[in-house]
Amino acid sequence: MDLLRLCATLALVILAWGTPATAEKLDAEIAFEQSQAAIGNQTAAHVLRDHRGRDLPLEQFRGKPLVVSLVYTSCASVCPLVTDHLRSAVLESRDVLGAQSFDILTFGFDASGDRPGQLAGFAGTHKLLEIDGWQIASAEEAVTEALLSDLGFSFRAAAGGYAHVTQTTILDSEGKVYRQVYGQSFPLPMLFEPLKELVLGRTTRSFAADALWDRLTFLCTVYDPLTGAYRFDYAIVFGMFFGALSLILMGWVILRLWLERRRAQKERLTVRGRKVV
Repeated sequence: MDLLRLCATLALVILAWGTPATAEKLDAEIAFEQSQAAIGNQTAAHVLRDHRGRDLPLEQFRGKPLVVSLVYTSCASVCPLVTDHLRSAVLESRDVLGAQSFDILTFGFDASGDRPGQLAGFAGTHKLLEIDGWQIASAEEAVTEALLSDLGFSFRAAAGGYAHVTQTTILDSEGKVYRQVYGQSFPLPMLFEPLKELVLGRTTRSFAADALWDRLTFLCTVYDPLTGAYRFDYAIVFGMFFGALSLILMGWVILRLWLERRRAQKERLTVRGRKVV
């Protein structure tokens, strides 16, 4: 938790350096506490506005995990970098979890500046809408304030922009806040691991082939720091297979010995019975 707190604090400080605050300063410690306290929050049925000016109900994303990226489109420094990094991380994660495994929402929190035209321009620059399941939206001030409260996101006006934590929020399939990811170039596992937990599940009680395969994928997908990507580790599969095979063989040997011992006991009892007669 201390490392997570440090990352969140640094993420805020880096942005604040580039935009000296002209209003109330954003306290990094308080912002972090509010962000973490939001974990478990149920997001309300907010209705957003997409890049075409059409209503985009947040409930539309129920049924899958949702990655929410919080930016403002007039940002010329951190937000574009965060978005490009997130795009790469999303593609890497979907290579393993599946193209339809989770959705992404880029939300413009500048209610007065993030209008449909600005959203469309931002999405086009970063090629967001080319990725299936990625939406970009904003909302009126009251809805924006309520949504950001649900997500535990804090920001303050600053000269030429806003000071805010570079926060990406992961919602579960029911719309509850599951995990917060901080920083403009976070390590891939920070995004992938919680998504893997949500998409594949930590446990399964089903014996269906697809459920068992999901469980196997969950156990055997590992991060390779040399390539910066995830891969399916067949060595784990082979280890599990030969381990199970060894247990089966050991069980078979024990069973054979037990059966032979019972047979020998019965034979001795039979011989004794004949002698008595």
